[in-house]
Amino acid sequence: MSTSSGLPGLRGVDHIGITVPNFEEARSFLLDVLGFEEFYRHGPYGSEDNNWMQDMLNVHPRAVIEKVQIFRAGHGPNIELFEYSAPDQRREMPKNSDWGGHHITLYVDDIDAAMDHLKAHGVRLMKGGGPAGTEGPEAGLRSCYFLTPWDMQMELISFHNGKGYEKETDRRLWDPRNPGV
Repeated sequence: MSTSSGLPGLRGVDHIGITVPNFEEARSFLLDVLGFEEFYRHGPYGSEDNNWMQDMLNVHPRAVIEKVQIFRAGHGPNIELFEYSAPDQRREMPKNSDWGGHHITLYVDDIDAAMDHLKAHGVRLMKGGGPAGTEGPEAGLRSCYFLTPWDMQMELISFHNGKGYEKETDRRLWDPRNPGV
């Protein structure tokens, strides 16, 4: 009998939840600029007379989830887009260096074409996309951070010949160069 110190039955990341200031602006960006596919929408959720929101979601007891919708791009995890209202809501985007800072990375086949596409849509690109490194676990990596219309950081990433560290392991579940696998 094998024992594991990890989470029993873990298969991978299902979704990433993002709260945005303007739901329709974010929805349009995911669909029209990034090319995500949309799935179901639901909400609103909240409570005027109990602490369900606090007990279930660790938010203010009078917080309201105005809208929720699921999106997906390719083989990655779903994006669960939220629009909340709450009496104690903070309204500034964290930087990567802040506690809770984050970014979502999108794998692309041609980073130059992807960067040109984002520029054509007026998206603010950070410096990046330079030449790929040739050695080490990230050999072949090219990346570029960009900001969504609500100033959340995202990243484009591409490995022309696959990730360097994967040449030494068989633990890759999905190969972007061979999506049928």
